[in-house]
Amino acid sequence: MAIKIGITGGIGSGKSMVSRLLEVLGVPVYISDLETKKLMVSDSFIREELSALLGAEVYAGGTLNKPLLASYLFGSPEHAQKINGIVHPRVKEDFRRWTQCRAASSIVGIESAILVEAGFAGEVDAIVMVYAPEEVRISRAVWRDASSRELIEKRIRSQMDDEEKRKYADFVIVNDGETPLIPQVLELIGSLSEKIALSVTKIGIFLTIKISKLILYCLRLTLSLPPEKITTNHQNRIYYVEDYFVHFR
Repeated sequence: MAIKIGITGGIGSGKSMVSRLLEVLGVPVYISDLETKKLMVSDSFIREELSALLGAEVYAGGTLNKPLLASYLFGSPEHAQKINGIVHPRVKEDFRRWTQCRAASSIVGIESAILVEAGFAGEVDAIVMVYAPEEVRISRAVWRDASSRELIEKRIRSQMDDEEKRKYADFVIVNDGETPLIPQVLELIGSLSEKIALSVTKIGIFLTIKISKLILYCLRLTLSLPPEKITTNHQNRIYYVEDYFVHFR
């Protein structure tokens, strides 16, 4: 059975980047925000319950009326509880099915900004918190979302405080823009691999292969090249990138 990890962190902390690095390293990650949006359109139970709560216009024209939903959701904490009571149990079931379909994986993850608040802590074996100082988070979110500082600060205040969230974390990854991120992710994978009783040899082989993939991923990010433009020669430890080559000693 796979070890399940929950990846959480506040807005702008960089949890999505950690999730992408984990995926490059061969760890499937369930992106709860994306999957929830899909379920709110496709799940018949959610559609029926939301229609009963908000009226048929919430799915007028066969699509989710997001402004109507948002207006109700943010109207009061009680409204949010009602919506969450409909949606979160279905997301949990979907995550469980998703995990079962990935039985061949030793480690799987779920990314959620409200992992603890939504009651998903009991669905995972370990919680990984991605931490960044608040000012860094605000700057990132303002740039990423093209939003105002005031709105981002309001969203931060609506989430669980970092120090409170840290109490639930089994691992903390610091993503402050100065502390190297990749070594922390590799250390996380190593720690989890030991928990599933992999031999030292297997861990070494696993990390060697995954680090090679990670190097290529970082090269693609840096050079902004499509994957097909990059090839590897593991025997000679040479990585070719279009007309360039990088020799890792």
